[in-house]
Formats: sequence, C-alpha cells, structure tokens
Amino acid sequence: MPSHLIFGAGLIGCYLGAAIAQKNIPVTLLCRAKVRQKLREGLLLSDYLDHTASIKNLIFHHASDTASTNNFDFVWLTVKCTGVESASAELGPFVGDNTVIICCQNGLGSELIVKQRFPNNIVLRAMVPFNVVEMKDGHFHRGSEGALTIESLNSSKPWLSELISSIQSDLLPVNSNAQMDALLWAKLQLNLGNSINALADIPVKAMLEQKHYRLVIAAMMDELLAVTDALNITLPKVTALSGHLIPKVLRLPNFLFKLIANKMLAIDPNVRTSMWWDVSQGKPTEIDHLNGAIIEQANALDIECPCNQVIVNLVKSLRKIEPEQEKKSYTAKQLYGLVCKK
Repeated sequence: MPSHLIFGAGLIGCYLGAAIAQKNIPVTLLCRAKVRQKLREGLLLSDYLDHTASIKNLIFHHASDTASTNNFDFVWLTVKCTGVESASAELGPFVGDNTVIICCQNGLGSELIVKQRFPNNIVLRAMVPFNVVEMKDGHFHRGSEGALTIESLNSSKPWLSELISSIQSDLLPVNSNAQMDALLWAKLQLNLGNSINALADIPVKAMLEQKHYRLVIAAMMDELLAVTDALNITLPKVTALSGHLIPKVLRLPNFLFKLIANKMLAIDPNVRTSMWWDVSQGKPTEIDHLNGAIIEQANALDIECPCNQVIVNLVKSLRKIEPEQEKKSYTAKQLYGLVCKK
C-alpha cells in the first residue's frame, strides 16, 4: 500500500493526513513538537455536513530524528508559501526516485522551488478550497465546501485515479484538474480578502458586512481579472458565482449583499484569515505570493495594479511595527480612501 508523508502538518496538513489515515492508509506526520503534543491522544475530524471520524495511533516523524528517515510514495507539502524554500531543502531524505511531491500552497509559483530541487520527480500542485479550524486540541473541523483538487498530467492519469479513489471520503472529497493554472488564479481571486482581513483586524464576517471593505476587495479583484483576461485565462467557477460576477456582488449595497451573498456570510463569526494570524504573531505573510503575484504578472503585461500595490505596501508595513507597539488597523473608510483614492 502506498505510503504518505504530510510535511508541515498544521491545520490543513493535520486534517489531510488524518482523513487519509482513516482509510487505513499508512500516513506519517512531520510537524512541530507543539502539534505532536496536542495530538498525543489521537485526532478527531468533523465537517460542516456532520461527518466525523476518530483517528488513533498517529505516526509522527520527529524533525530531529535524521537516522530513521524513509522514502515515501507521496509527500504532501503543506507548509505556507513562505516556508517552501526551507522545507524543500529538508525533503531530500524522504524523497526517492519514484516519490510524487504534491504542493498544497496558496498563490502562484511556489512549486517551482520544489521542481528545481527535485527535477527528476513528479511535482504536482493541489488546490485546497475549504477552510479548517481547530475547535479544540486535536479536533479539526472542515468548515466549508469544496474538493481537494490535484493537478492532472497526461503521464499521471492511471495512478492519479487510483490515488484519488483510495484517499477520498465524505470528510475529504478529492478530484483532479488538468487546467491548474486557471484554477489557482480563481483561488487567488478568493484569497484577496486575506490581506484586507489582516489590515482590518476584525473577523471575516464582520469585514464582509462593511461595504467599504468589500469595495477594496472588488477593486483588487478587478485588477486580477484584467491580468487573467490579458493572459486569455478563463477562470473556472470555484464558488456559486463566476469570477467576473464576484466584484459586482461585492459592490452591492449592504442590504442587497446580505440577501444575495448569504453563502459568503454563512461563516463562523469568529473566523479570521491565515494572514491575520501571521500578522498577529509577527510572522512573515504570504502577501508576495498572493497580491504580489498579481503585480508581478501585471508588470510583465504592462498593466497597472495600483490597488494591489497599496495593499502589499500596507501589509508589509505591519511587519515593521515593533512588538511593544500597538498593531495598526484600518477602518473600512480609511482603507477605501487609501486604496481607491475617491
């Protein structure tokens, strides 16, 4: 039976690893000591459709244990974009000649680092559309819909179908897609709210309920869509709305937005984005791989992206605040005035 390593098991990695393990497939988690401690009694999975599973006897690889490394059939790289370079430098002992590496990062282009380091291995991208929260120690909850989507190459089709059928379950819907560039651009469009959440310093639901925050997100999305249109990329629908409709809905008055976009607001009132968590803990953010990726591609096409550029600058300025200083936050109208200049 093929073996799996989850390298960098945080929220997504723990959920993914446990969901595969509950199918009686050998899975090893490589994670921080703090995470191992929380999972010592096992792991509970649940989702928004009330599916549950309890997984005991998890297998961990200790990062300090270099003497007992094994090659794995599949390595799932579940670190953030900011950790890909250092993680790829540590993957070597786990990667054999036939190991498939699956990169599960947001944004664009981080898999290129892995391909450069492992040129003879198959490196695939995966898109994770759902969010995972830790309800309490060892309880990981999938709070939204969507299937884990793995890149399909012509050479991978026979064994990829076997992989998908072996790991998918009610808790982990899985499919494949050959048009991964378009899919990741579509996911990137949805991730543009991450930076606004970090700057607003309020939960996502409260952020979306304020029109001026939505107007800023819509302006950034317009710039992304100008880039994808110039590249002749047709974005697949990853929500109930098409990519070009989302900014229009975000611009609706509050009362109409709440009526039409009720699915966007059907989220836990306490949820915040990963970028907010990074900023709150003084960690590097993924801003260069999200908004920054749009700007980089736009520059190559001679397209201006002033709104995304302002947001990148503002997020990076948060990193310059000293620990003893109060973190800067922006009201909806403040941010709108800075970004949209109207």
